Formats: sequence, C-alpha cells, structure tokens
Amino acid sequence: MLLPHSASARIILPLMLALMVATVEAAPPQPSTPVQPGEAGHSATLTAAINNPLRSDAQRARDLARHPQQTLEFFGISPQMTVIEIWPGAGWYTDILAPYLAGQGQYIAAHFPASSTIDYFARNRAAFDAKLKASDGYAQVNVVDFAPPQSTKLAPPASVDAVLTFRNIHNWMKAGSDAEAFAAFYAALKPGGVLGVVEHRLPPAREQDPKAASGYVHEAVVIAMAEKAGFKLVARSEINANPKDNADHPQGVWTLPPTLALGDERRDYYLAIGESDRMTLKFIKP
Repeated sequence: MLLPHSASARIILPLMLALMVATVEAAPPQPSTPVQPGEAGHSATLTAAINNPLRSDAQRARDLARHPQQTLEFFGISPQMTVIEIWPGAGWYTDILAPYLAGQGQYIAAHFPASSTIDYFARNRAAFDAKLKASDGYAQVNVVDFAPPQSTKLAPPASVDAVLTFRNIHNWMKAGSDAEAFAAFYAALKPGGVLGVVEHRLPPAREQDPKAASGYVHEAVVIAMAEKAGFKLVARSEINANPKDNADHPQGVWTLPPTLALGDERRDYYLAIGESDRMTLKFIKP
C-alpha cells in the first residue's frame, strides 16, 4: 500500500489522530521509558504514524514482536529530529518514520549501494527505490549508500540527531566491518546524539562466534563495540525481549519467524516461540 502524499500527510495525520488513537487496540504491557508530560504530543503523533491505515496488514502483524511505539519512545525519537536508519531493508520502519518525521524533521535511509555486486544488496536496494518512487509520500526521504568499510559517509559530520540500527550488527561482524560501521555512526551524530540499537541476543552462557553466523550476538559484545567507538551506554530495555527464544536453532535466528528457514518443518513449534530475543540499547555521543 502507498503512503499519502507528503503535503497531504501533514494535514491528514493530525485530523485522523483522534479517531485512530481512540480505536487502536491496546498492546500487551511492555516495559519502556515513561513518557514525560512534555512528550505527550510526540507520543500521540507517533501512535498516529504507527496506526496509519496505509500500513499493510503484514506490517501491523509484526508490531507485537517489534514494539515500534515503545522502541522509538525509548530511543527518544521526536518529529523534529534528523534520523538515519541503517540498512532499512524493505522499509518496515520507513513506513513509520517517514510520515512521523515529514515536515519537521528528516528521515535518511542508509541503504545498500544500488551498484553493489552482491546480488542480495542490489535486489533489495532496487525494491526499496521502487517503493519510494511509487508514492509522493516518500518525497522527503533521503537515501544514501552505506556499505562499510568502502562506503561509510552517512551525513556531514556532527549533523544528525539519531542513528538507528535494527538487527544488523551480526552482518557487520560477519564481514569484519563492525568497527567501521560504529565509527561512521559516531562521525555523523551531533554531540549528545543518540545511537539506538536492536539486535538478536545470544545468551551469556553460550560462546560467541566472532562472525555471528547464527545471527545472535552477546549484549556485552555490542556494548563493547559502541564504547570502543566512543559512545556511552545510557539505557537498556527489555522491550524486545523474548524469553521463549534460547538462540539454539538449526538455521540460527532465521529458523524463527518471520523467515522460518525450515519451511513446514516444526513450523508450529517455531511460530510458538515467536521472533527472536532482542537487546534494545540506547547510547549517546558524549
């Protein structure tokens, strides 16, 4: 489905808000950072963006696993910010952040280079570009190439309020480019800027594969990476935790939904586990 035109969105979303907030079915309680009184308007606007009726049913179905409202509030994302999302994939968070930031802030998608010789990267970027061209609702979205260590300039130095990465760190570990990735985040952020991280979490008792082939990473390893780049950990949350996930699956994290790499083999079992256990970490650039 297509988002509304950007000019219309600034008019339509506020008008829709009262109806949408009133009709949104309450999600199960999740731990999160309490919203301060001055942030109540931001919270309502975010609710409107998340419950935009133009989001697909497939996207909405994953809200219970990805907790976008609680996650973005935990990271402190407000409509006036300039926000970079790293490797947005098909654009699950794009369809929330683009309308949320339109008009007041700026959403920057740091995607795979269109010229990549890696087939998956090239196909994924082409699909994302086609998505953006399909509606003027994405007219304010800025897309930049990001492929560490070769392509790492995200924005002018110290110009961005927040950098967000959802379930990507294992990929940089596999490629040996995690240090370059975190250095790029640090360079782009303003002093006091936020780095928000969500990643598949490996239990502390299990040995960490340096290449993170299973897709799971120790929380302590992620914190060490960020701190080595100069970041300071300021908060962690269990918003995206899943105690049913023991991180021990035949095809790693991709065994679980939404991928279900084993197909119909033990499908109901893996559906009952749900999506992966995930750490949610908030860092700042001092």
